[in-house]
Amino acid sequence: MGKAKAKRKLGENEAKAVTRMLRISPQKLNLVAQMIRGRGVAQALADLTFSRKRIANEVKKTLESAVANAENNHDLDVDSLIISEAYVGKNLVMKRMRPRARGRVGRIQKPISQLTVVVRQLEEAS
Repeated sequence: MGKAKAKRKLGENEAKAVTRMLRISPQKLNLVAQMIRGRGVAQALADLTFSRKRIANEVKKTLESAVANAENNHDLDVDSLIISEAYVGKNLVMKRMRPRARGRVGRIQKPISQLTVVVRQLEEAS
């Protein structure tokens, strides 16, 4: 018996990759994701390679994974891929305490993010 196969949420010319548990705040990660949105894959990889942001290497790995998914799982042409979506989600927040003056405590929040990259193949204009 079993369940029926779920319908694909993406289009036939799209592929995605998700990276969870990135130890950075969503606000900082969104700055890097914003840098690559709407660009071609080759240009985005070059930008991430030479970016000075610490998290750029993890974003690059996610983009490379999305490109590999497009090539291997969906038979898309790598040279005509663009980044159609790159969005950031808030995952969990680790709460830590730090002692402060007069017996009080300072709360430290260590946020964790999640990144989703969707690549789309451009149709050839004929």
